[in-house]
Amino acid sequence: MSYLERIEECNRHDLTQFVPLSIRGAPVGHVRRDRVRFFEGMPGFVIADAGISTALDADAASRRFDDLTAELARQGALPGFHGERFPVAIRFGAEPLAIVDRAMVSWLGVTSYGVHLNGVVREPEGLRMWIAVRSGGKLTFPGMLDNMVAGGLPIGISPDANVRKECFEEAGIPESIAAGAHLVGTVSYCVQHDRGLKPDTMFCYDLELPREFVPHPVDGEVERFELWPIRRVAERVRDTADFKFNCNLVIIDFLVRHGVIPATDPDYAEIVRGLRRSVGEERAP
Repeated sequence: MSYLERIEECNRHDLTQFVPLSIRGAPVGHVRRDRVRFFEGMPGFVIADAGISTALDADAASRRFDDLTAELARQGALPGFHGERFPVAIRFGAEPLAIVDRAMVSWLGVTSYGVHLNGVVREPEGLRMWIAVRSGGKLTFPGMLDNMVAGGLPIGISPDANVRKECFEEAGIPESIAAGAHLVGTVSYCVQHDRGLKPDTMFCYDLELPREFVPHPVDGEVERFELWPIRRVAERVRDTADFKFNCNLVIIDFLVRHGVIPATDPDYAEIVRGLRRSVGEERAP
């Protein structure tokens, strides 16, 4: 097994199974071909060879998508409204062309954003990283390994503010410590799954924690935290599928930046390139 395998696991998708979705001429997502029927007769939407499109303004489009969410939940095709609102836009920070419930993001194949934090401790023998073990009761990826702190980025909150909020809610990290988290860049991927297409960009943060600080679960998302030597983290990522799939990318990015994966690694260039993939982008030969 290898780091490249972890990257490829996050980028498996076949766009021939999807049709483009556009709002007011802007491409914003991809809908599975077998789901196009749900748009038939939907006011303001047009189905053509080029895909699904609408000229509705943001408020009207948002209402239509909420109606669709409710109908899918009624039919049992979705569990229902998640309760968090996410923007549909052509790029991060752009004016939303619609706002949808989190439950619809992958169903519509629109780009989502999140924050992930590497919590590390600097010991005399080297770096250690806090690893979260997800609750066994979670609906998604129960019991798997995870970044210390992570969460989706809903509308109306900045990445910096969101990561500080998640620090306290997930790991009990007080504001005085969480304020030390610094943004180190982004990683991106696009994966196909049973809910649809997930093009995702994650804002990556590093936070060096005091040696005496011990995180603790607060909101029930995490069962426990374990502090591992960075070499053990690297080996577990490289050799197993024990981490939630997208967390591997965040850790691999950390390993590259801190020289744990050296430039002499024969896969180095492809690893670096693979951490920032987009919809439809093929693996380099």
